[in-house]
Amino acid sequence: MLSRSNSRTKKKNRALSIRSNKNKDSSSGGGRHGFSLNSLRGTVQPELSKKLYKLIKSENHLIQCYENAGKERLSVATQLSDWGEATNDDAISDVSDKIGVLLSELGEQEDVYAHNIDDSRAVLKAIRNTEKSVQPSRDHKAKIADEIAKLKAKEPQSARLVTLEQELVRAEAENLVAEAQLTNITRQKLKEAYAAEFAATIERAEKQIILARHGRRILNLLDDTPVVPGDVRPAYEHSNQARQILNDAEDDLKDWQHELEDVPSSAHLEPNLMPREQHNIPQSEIGDESVLHHQHAQGSSDIGVDGSRISSGGSVTTGQPLDSYAPSESEATRSQVV
Repeated sequence: MLSRSNSRTKKKNRALSIRSNKNKDSSSGGGRHGFSLNSLRGTVQPELSKKLYKLIKSENHLIQCYENAGKERLSVATQLSDWGEATNDDAISDVSDKIGVLLSELGEQEDVYAHNIDDSRAVLKAIRNTEKSVQPSRDHKAKIADEIAKLKAKEPQSARLVTLEQELVRAEAENLVAEAQLTNITRQKLKEAYAAEFAATIERAEKQIILARHGRRILNLLDDTPVVPGDVRPAYEHSNQARQILNDAEDDLKDWQHELEDVPSSAHLEPNLMPREQHNIPQSEIGDESVLHHQHAQGSSDIGVDGSRISSGGSVTTGQPLDSYAPSESEATRSQVV
């Protein structure tokens, strides 16, 4: 089969004809996407991550469209082959079957592309997870500032003001770190995600061109010279050539390689999403008790620009200083939802 190496052996019988495998293909299962509680999470997303959450959901729909397009390509290819066989014309039968093979491979390329977009989409989740983690830090700082404003209005001489103002200093320093983490991961992952998606787009386009050019070669084997009633067309003698064209197409797909301009990255981050050589924020601003935690998203991995799999950045939370406000259990639970 003219396809990815991991499916070439399974579909090898379709290399010369689509008809030998049409029944099995038509009975294959549905898409990989099923109903999930994930579809209900949009209403409980923190304000900071709502827009990216919606974008990621939209990309999921886009992926399904490409998967469906691949299935429709295979359906059309099978129907073309069946029709050609029913014409009882050896030339049309052979040419339509070989074109069906190429069309089915175009469908396979749509499926590969869908999976590559899905990998790119997974990279964006690292930004979304970090946004969700920064929201509690923003809310905590805003809550303390609001309490101070209310207390100054009601009891400007209250001794609690000193405690709250110290707490606000710690909260602002903690938020400063969280915001730096967010901007670091956002720039890195945005660049990585769309570099991977554009690379996948180029691969899909160039492989489609390869298949389309070989498809035109097959069409040249069909003699469309008009005949008058009573004339008999010469026998079709290009079966071997048609098979060789399919072999050529498969070889070209095997030999295809990426030829891309580099998209260099200067993002060299520590596990806490800070630069490896950073100018640390003075300890006096942060407080001795401030702790940073980097939590990796479970069960997710990203695809690097070079095609290698790398661990995706997960959610980031900032530890609470001693004697300071701590989020409720329900808030903490929501901040960890993937």
